[in-house]
Amino acid sequence: MKKAAVRQRVKTVGVVGAGRMGTPIIGHLVRKGFAVRACDLNAARAGAVKKLGAQWAAGPLSLAAESDAILVCVGFDREVQELLAKGGPLRKARPGTIVAILSTIHPGTVQNLAKECESAGLHVVDSTVCRGGEAADSGTLLSFVGGSAQVVARLTPVLRAYSSDVVHTGGVGTAQVAKAANNLILWACLVADHEALALAQHYGADVEALRRALLMSSCANGPLEKWGSQTMAWAEDDMAIVAEMAAQARIALPQARVNREICRALKPRRYKLGEYGR
Repeated sequence: MKKAAVRQRVKTVGVVGAGRMGTPIIGHLVRKGFAVRACDLNAARAGAVKKLGAQWAAGPLSLAAESDAILVCVGFDREVQELLAKGGPLRKARPGTIVAILSTIHPGTVQNLAKECESAGLHVVDSTVCRGGEAADSGTLLSFVGGSAQVVARLTPVLRAYSSDVVHTGGVGTAQVAKAANNLILWACLVADHEALALAQHYGADVEALRRALLMSSCANGPLEKWGSQTMAWAEDDMAIVAEMAAQARIALPQARVNREICRALKPRRYKLGEYGR
């Protein structure tokens, strides 16, 4: 087994995935003085990445060879596994490289990959993000990070480039657990907001005035504050991960199960209060 090299400050950051979250993160990293290499399956995103001041890499393999830390911002569990599998492009990164998984995936996947990548001298951690696209744009994301204290300390300046808050949640995989908890509550709140406001509208209340008042009450919540802007793009995937985690832990989460079904039906009709429940 290779012994992971202990490096100094992270200077070069690779970003795999230049989508809705990855692109603004790239911009913040550049502005904070990091040398940034980025790649994406969609080559059309190269122009936007270069405009931000980052270098476009031919792919994950070339990016891995030049990076002190790599942020993985792809969409699905399968994609993360392919990048870090035996023979995968990120497995060929230099010993001592930190590979941080920003993608929302199962915590067990991160833990398995971290163990498997030890033989290559890589430090695989999870560093999930909360607060959505607007926070990514403004650099005010909340980052959860799971890993050893030493590795997290090295990675934290990178996370601070695009996050106003960084929370070390424990060992590898715990950042995914924290994100799952966030998502479980997020979608439950959005469903409750719809039900409350739909009922209020039916009885003739001024919905917008009520919404503002509720934000001053004991039921204030994030989705209510940002009412009308949530796309629910990942609701089904988020709740599927929660369901799988609960099943493996043999914990009954009846509200989460119901909310998953409601979210599936709600997504195409969100914010249409006159249609809710009909």
